[in-house]
Amino acid sequence: MTIKTDEYIKYLTERVITYMDTPREVRRELRTKQRSAKPPWHVHWFGMVPMSIRMLFGKKRTPPSD
Repeated sequence: MTIKTDEYIKYLTERVITYMDTPREVRRELRTKQRSAKPPWHVHWFGMVPMSIRMLFGKKRTPPSD
């Protein structure tokens, strides 16, 4: 899959122009939303393993007796 140079330059200029046209406050809000939407570092690096270990060694509850 090759992208021609002219198409790539056109794409880059469109991205730069839309970036410059958006106000600074809107860009900051988008950046903070994207950062908050990231998963925690332990999920990013280890997936579901920490949660499964926590569930495995967590406090075991006994069902209520009748």
